[in-house]
Amino acid sequence: MILARLDDMKAEDTVTIDLRGKSSIADYMIVTSGRANRHVGAIAENVMKDLGEAGLKGIHVEGLPNCDWVLIDTGDVIVHVFRPEVRTFYSLEKMWTPVRPVPKAS
Repeated sequence: MILARLDDMKAEDTVTIDLRGKSSIADYMIVTSGRANRHVGAIAENVMKDLGEAGLKGIHVEGLPNCDWVLIDTGDVIVHVFRPEVRTFYSLEKMWTPVRPVPKAS
């Protein structure tokens, strides 16, 4: 449902990270971008609306007043909605994705 709403809202560069077995904070992390503060806020508000309509309770939200980076914590899934510059600065995907070894020059 979250991914469908992100697609409907034209969120950009959406990445889903499987955290099962890596962390106890959640099962999945979704990282995505909006084009500007208003877009980030609209994406986050629509995701929260859908989650509420689906009956999810206890959703925790951070960052909605500024809309540079909005975090939506549903318990099982954490959604990060960034402005592109903020996303690049924090590079959350790099923290949670496996590092590929650099081949040695022969």
